[in-house]
Amino acid sequence: MSKVDLKRELKHLYQASAKEVVQVDVPALRFLMIDGEGDPNTSRRYAEAVEALFSVSYTTKFMVKKGARGIDYAVMPLEGLWWSDDLSVFTSNDRSRWKWTMMIMQPHFVEDAVIQAAVAEVKRKKALPAVDSLRLESFTEGSCAQILHVGPFAEEGPTIQRVHDFIGARSALTGKHHEVYLSDIRRADPAKWKTIIRQPME
Repeated sequence: MSKVDLKRELKHLYQASAKEVVQVDVPALRFLMIDGEGDPNTSRRYAEAVEALFSVSYTTKFMVKKGARGIDYAVMPLEGLWWSDDLSVFTSNDRSRWKWTMMIMQPHFVEDAVIQAAVAEVKRKKALPAVDSLRLESFTEGSCAQILHVGPFAEEGPTIQRVHDFIGARSALTGKHHEVYLSDIRRADPAKWKTIIRQPME
């Protein structure tokens, strides 16, 4: 059985430094995605979306591991795109009006048919309400600025500002605010949560 370390292969995208903002080029990657809106801390839709993403991603992993090619890999971290039609809801912290796309990157060597089979398997075994809303999509961000934020989500503001200042000195912001969640927030101390903050730039 062969093992693939996707985080190492994509080190520049999934092992960011907290010391400085850097510019990275993000190629086309394939994600399981699901859309929604509302406060991630209280929204039932958000909790159901995350559960569906991880259930299908882990089912896919074990199908690939047991398959003819016998490839073992770690499921990639949860990621989120965040935006709003009215940007003031972010400064006022009105989370009820936040819009989001939650997603988990799928390895390039996993065939679409395997992921579709995993979706069907999760639907059969768990009957999760959000599974029908999942989609598999290629997503390209291109040039981005990113940095690692260490600490609670509520304290991201200054880190996000550093990213925006970096872009403002060189280009202009474009696309959606992107976060990559490297910590298991159910177990880790909030002071040690690690989140990559990424923002596309023109």
